[in-house]
Amino acid sequence: MSALLANPSRVFATIAALAVAALAFALVTQHAFDMQPCPWCVLQRLIFLAIAAVALLGVAWRTRAGRMSAAIGVDLLAACGIAAALWQHFVAAASESCNLTLADKIVSGSGLDRLAPDVFVARASCADAATTLLGVPYEFWSLALFVLLGSAAILAGFRPEPGRRFS
Repeated sequence: MSALLANPSRVFATIAALAVAALAFALVTQHAFDMQPCPWCVLQRLIFLAIAAVALLGVAWRTRAGRMSAAIGVDLLAACGIAAALWQHFVAAASESCNLTLADKIVSGSGLDRLAPDVFVARASCADAATTLLGVPYEFWSLALFVLLGSAAILAGFRPEPGRRFS
């Protein structure tokens, strides 16, 4: 574990892999187990995809500025994901309709709902999509992963280089 944390590029690669795995898991649950996504679920998919892209920037841009920039980008996106998961659970799931919400506007504005409808089209209302996995609300799994990815990005982006200390 410490070998992984000692190499920021590996941490960013792991962040990207976990974000893509989250998206893949969401697609498996949608297509194999008929757990249809709501607009807030789809927004979280988009955020995971963006986190993967920014984390790959951290892999490619190996300077201190690159690592810090990627860490800040991942952390900002993770914060958006945390907010989306919390909103989905505490507000949207209690609503009769979640059509034309901020989540809908962001996803449709990205154009991904037209490019990849099987991935980025909401097919359920927020109340209908409220489900659990192992007794835990689905969005809380997403929330936990956003926290983990954001924390890992901080470690990778702001860890002092060996032999150097922050002053």
